[in-house]
Amino acid sequence: MQAKPEYRDRDDDEVAVLDALADRAEDGMTVFELRSHVDLEINDLETALAELKADGLISADEEDDRTVVVPEARVIGPEQQNDDSSLSWLRDRLPF
Repeated sequence: MQAKPEYRDRDDDEVAVLDALADRAEDGMTVFELRSHVDLEINDLETALAELKADGLISADEEDDRTVVVPEARVIGPEQQNDDSSLSWLRDRLPF
C-alpha cells in the first residue's frame, strides 16, 4: 500500500515514511524499523516524523514498553493501479 495521492505532494522524506508505514498500518513500526525501511539519516527521519505528527498524519503509541508509529487511517490508500494513459498522467499534474 501507499499513502493516498493527496498526501504525496509532501517532502520526499515524509512520503517515504508514510509509504513504509502504509505497508504495516495495522501493527505500526518502531523508529528502528522505520530506519531500516527508508533510506534516511536519523536526523532526517526525526524531522519527517515531527512534521507528519504535527500535521496529524501519524501517531506514536506506547506498546509493551516501546513506541510504535502508526499512520492515520485516512492517509492510507489502495495499491496504485498501473494506469499509464496520457490522460491520467496529465490529470495528475494539472493544478485543477
